[in-house]
Amino acid sequence: MGSTDRLAGLAIRLASLLVLVVLWQVGATMAPSEALPSPVSVARFVVSEALTGDLLRNLCVTLARVAAAFALAMGAGCAIGILMGRYRHLDAALDGWLLVLLNMPALVIAVLCYIWLGLTETAAVIAVALNKVPNVVVILREGMRALDADLDEMSRAFRFSPATRLRHLLLPQLAPYVAAASRSGLALVWKIVLLVELLGRPDGVGYAISTAFQLFDVRAVLGYALAFTGVMLTIEFLLLQPLEHHARRWRLAAG
Repeated sequence: MGSTDRLAGLAIRLASLLVLVVLWQVGATMAPSEALPSPVSVARFVVSEALTGDLLRNLCVTLARVAAAFALAMGAGCAIGILMGRYRHLDAALDGWLLVLLNMPALVIAVLCYIWLGLTETAAVIAVALNKVPNVVVILREGMRALDADLDEMSRAFRFSPATRLRHLLLPQLAPYVAAASRSGLALVWKIVLLVELLGRPDGVGYAISTAFQLFDVRAVLGYALAFTGVMLTIEFLLLQPLEHHARRWRLAAG
């Protein structure tokens, strides 16, 4: 994709966001101000919260929980997914567990973790990770199943060491699947973090939204939601998308 195409794509995205803001303003003009505050009103709230320091503090607390749960889920999910994709009997043994976790509502897992482990930071992180692990397992299991059998046979014929096979055969082929699991995982993890904060934490974006809900402060709800969404989109565009492109570079070159 050339620079012209990238600029055109960026222009389309910006124009689409501008249309969304205009529609929001029109809706705010027609609806009661308490139910749907205007974009300007929400922006003023965000600036006010930023000046007091509350916005930054809550964002940092939530980001720390997102990072901890994301790292735990990716580590455990990748390991389990690779093993299930590699060993057929293990896959058969754990497949039922995987289906149960995939269909278990996030709310139920969060409530059970808080009941069993208490209203603690550990319970919150584990609840979020448990909701994400099954998705990572499914993606990495499919990645293992899609490995090139000819390359694996070649590595055995040339007696590659385990470290060489891991570095030059396994990791390059699994990298796109890890990148895909990371992108989808981050979007899921931060939403569930807000849920567990709303249920049982005394700080963070979820807690702030819960407080705003009790006060029927729609401006605060939208302000915190948009501020954290902006942070996540920044991470997505500046970190995850370039990493995914880097992980797929050898496939693009081969094509």
